[in-house]
Amino acid sequence: MVDKLVEIGILFDFYGKLLSDSQYEVVELYYIHDLSLAEIGEELGISRQAVYDTLKRAEHKLYEYEAILGLVNKFKFNKKEISKIAIIIDEIEKESKNIDNDKIIKKAKELKEIIRRLIDDSQEVVN
Repeated sequence: MVDKLVEIGILFDFYGKLLSDSQYEVVELYYIHDLSLAEIGEELGISRQAVYDTLKRAEHKLYEYEAILGLVNKFKFNKKEISKIAIIIDEIEKESKNIDNDKIIKKAKELKEIIRRLIDDSQEVVN
């Protein structure tokens, strides 16, 4: 269940705004605010079954959007690639210190700062 909670949470971050207003609200109340189906039904003035149906349709839509657009997979791939770049930059920085090349050291630090900003920005997407 925890895996699904995380998975839906990430899909919701990427595609939530593409859901209908009622689907968005139900997913938010269920997955983000951790309300039960009965509590959501009471809050929205609909039956527990209607909440369940709306939730299942919304989940299906989120998975469908990912299957079509693939933004979450692209995001995860890019994050891995950025990590690889960071490792290479560390290696370049280490080697440039060994040969005492200040110009390369400076450029490596600039690249590290760019990577740091990219990672920080990507954390905002999923948080």
